[in-house]
Amino acid sequence: MPSTPTTTADTTADTTAVTTAVTTAVTTMRAVVQESYGDADVLHHGVRPVPAELRDDQVLVRVHAAGLDRGTWHLMTGTPYAVRLATGLRRPRQPVPGLDLSGTVVGVGTGVSRFSPGDEVYGIGTGTFAEYAVAREDKLAAKPTALSHELAATLAVSGVTALQAATDIALVEAGQRVLVTGASGGVGSYAVQIAVAAGAEVTGVCSAAKADLVRSLGATHVLDYARDDLATTGVRYDVVIDIAGNTSLRKLRRVLTPTGTAVLVGGEDAGRLTGMSRQLRALVVSLFGRQRLTMRVPKESASDLERLTALVDAGHLAPSVGATYPLDDAAQAMRDLVAGRIRGKAAIIIG
Repeated sequence: MPSTPTTTADTTADTTAVTTAVTTAVTTMRAVVQESYGDADVLHHGVRPVPAELRDDQVLVRVHAAGLDRGTWHLMTGTPYAVRLATGLRRPRQPVPGLDLSGTVVGVGTGVSRFSPGDEVYGIGTGTFAEYAVAREDKLAAKPTALSHELAATLAVSGVTALQAATDIALVEAGQRVLVTGASGGVGSYAVQIAVAAGAEVTGVCSAAKADLVRSLGATHVLDYARDDLATTGVRYDVVIDIAGNTSLRKLRRVLTPTGTAVLVGGEDAGRLTGMSRQLRALVVSLFGRQRLTMRVPKESASDLERLTALVDAGHLAPSVGATYPLDDAAQAMRDLVAGRIRGKAAIIIG
C-alpha cells in the first residue's frame, strides 16, 4: 500500500501546499484512466501523479472505496453533449473518472476547518477511481461509524439525489402513496427507504428478478415493469419519483392524483444534446394543470450529506451494495451497470 504524499512548501495565488499527517514522499498512484470519450472500453489501468497542491477549500483523501453511478457514466461517454462544455469538448480534462468516495484525509488546504489528517470521510470528489483524490470541504462529511468504507462510498451521489427528490422537492409525508420507478437501482434504492422513513406507503417498480430487494427496502407493493401497466392498476399516487425515465409524461399524469407531484430524476433517452428534453416538456405541461411535474437540479452540499448520515444513524437508511470490484475491474463494473446487472449500488474497492 502506498504511503502518504509529503508536505510541500510551494504556494501560488490559487493553490496552497498539501498538509499531510506523515512525511514519506509518494509521487504516483494507481488509477483508472481515460483519454477519450466512449463506452467502458476507454477505461484502463494507469499510473498518475498524486495531487501535489490543494486550493484553500480542498481536501486530499486516501481513497479506500469509490461508488459507481450514472453520473460517472455520463462523464465517461461525454453525453449529453452539453456536459462537454464543462468537461472538455474533445476529450475529458479530468482523465480519472469517479465521483463518490470514502476514505481517510491525508491533506487539507489552509482554509479547511472541518477536517484534519486522519479523519474518515465520505462524499463527492473528482477522479475518485484512484488511490488519492481531491474533494472540496463542502462536499464531504464524517463517515457514518456504522458503515464500512465500501458501503459509505456508495452513499453520497445517489443518496443526495434521492433525498432532494423525495424530501425537498416532492415533500413526501406520512400517509401519502408514493411510486418509485427504477426502485432497484442506486437512486431508487435510497428513494424507497427515504419515503418509507417519512411514513409513506411506497410502491416500487423494477424487474421481477429484483422485486425481493425492493421489498427488503420497505416497499409495500412491487410492480414488474415488464408485465404491469401503471395506468391500468387503478391506483393513483400522491408522489411519483421517476428515476427509470422511460414512462411517458401522459402516463405519469394518469397515475397521479389530481394535485399530485411527479419528480423526474432520470432519463437516459431525454436527448443527446442537453439530456433535458423530457424534463423541460414536463415543466411546460405542469403550467396548464393542478398536477406538478418538476425535476431535480443537481447540487451537492455537506449539509445534505449530514442529513443522510442522520438517517443512517437512525437506522432508516442503509446502502444496498449488490457488487464490488477491484480497481482494475472498473471497466467491467461500468459494463454491468449499463447492462442493469447490478442490484442497488456497486463499489470499487481501492485499499
